[in-house]
Amino acid sequence: MNWDDTTDASAEERLVDPTAERLVGSVADGEDQAVEAALRPKDLGEFIGQEKVREQLDLVLRAARARGATADHVLLSGAPGLGKTTLSMIIAAEMGAPIRITSGPAIQHAGDLAAILSSLQEGEVLFLDEIHRMSRPAEEMLYMAMEDFRVDVIVGKGPGATAIPLELPPFTLVGATTRAGLLPPPLRDRFGFTAHMEFYAPAELERVVHRSANLLDVEIGPDGAAEIAGRSRGTPRIANRLLRRVRDYAQVKADGVITREIAAAALAVYEVDARGLDRLDRAVLEALLKLFGGGPVGLSTLAVAVGEERETVEEVAEPFLVREGLLARTPRGRVATPAAWAHLGLTPPRSSAGGNGQQDLFGA
Repeated sequence: MNWDDTTDASAEERLVDPTAERLVGSVADGEDQAVEAALRPKDLGEFIGQEKVREQLDLVLRAARARGATADHVLLSGAPGLGKTTLSMIIAAEMGAPIRITSGPAIQHAGDLAAILSSLQEGEVLFLDEIHRMSRPAEEMLYMAMEDFRVDVIVGKGPGATAIPLELPPFTLVGATTRAGLLPPPLRDRFGFTAHMEFYAPAELERVVHRSANLLDVEIGPDGAAEIAGRSRGTPRIANRLLRRVRDYAQVKADGVITREIAAAALAVYEVDARGLDRLDRAVLEALLKLFGGGPVGLSTLAVAVGEERETVEEVAEPFLVREGLLARTPRGRVATPAAWAHLGLTPPRSSAGGNGQQDLFGA
């Protein structure tokens, strides 16, 4: 039951992952954030999954406490919903320090960052979500703050401008990013500990579901938890969202107890199938298979066939389909795999392996 909030979600994030419409979207909406606050684990012992990260982080924090020093700066990368915000709060709790939460898009000027840094207390944890989207001037100021615990505040303009050094108390920066490749090397190198959050195995998600059900006072059987976990795309946030929807169904349509049958029936109502695909995912696969014989087909053509924007297909549907081995991106276009035909119960045509090539004329 580990996941992270999104603070100050931007228009770009809302475009590429419209969670208000997708039950299996990985970005938190207002309801998710409210529920997550109550379900979050409070220490590393409660945190489920990410075994290597937990072990390494535990050593870092224990060593810092033994020295009586602030912990090294920490960089957490990985997909939304895997636990980055939760781990930042655990770091603060383990160090007995307060935490300040902000996000990269909220820091558009160096002055914004200077105001935050100058108000930090000694040992405080600063959590900077989506750190790769911070403005360049603020990013350059952060270099000195992380390394020397000092920032230069510019007073005045033009030839008469002067830089006033401002000493900062030792603090721990926890940066989170969904796109680690966009971080410049000078910033990445200033983190003392970096960790990549992996998607969860079904067995780990079952433990997440059981823990959340206990906190929500929901009665659930092992088979019910397994059914929800199997449709959660390896993401605790999605598992908790599905659990709440199945709970509603069980209370209205059954006796409140979640079994495999109840979970399957509930998620069928919400159009989430056994592999976690929703309406949009299946629409993309069905168009690719039924209209274009499995491809290759250009992205623009595929988006028109589905009735969605090109960006929606590319950024929202495709990543999970590729990760599941149902779709492949090739230089000639999108191609369905044998697993896609099997999942939809369709028989591939004899020419599906090579395609007829006509779709290459449409889209990119």
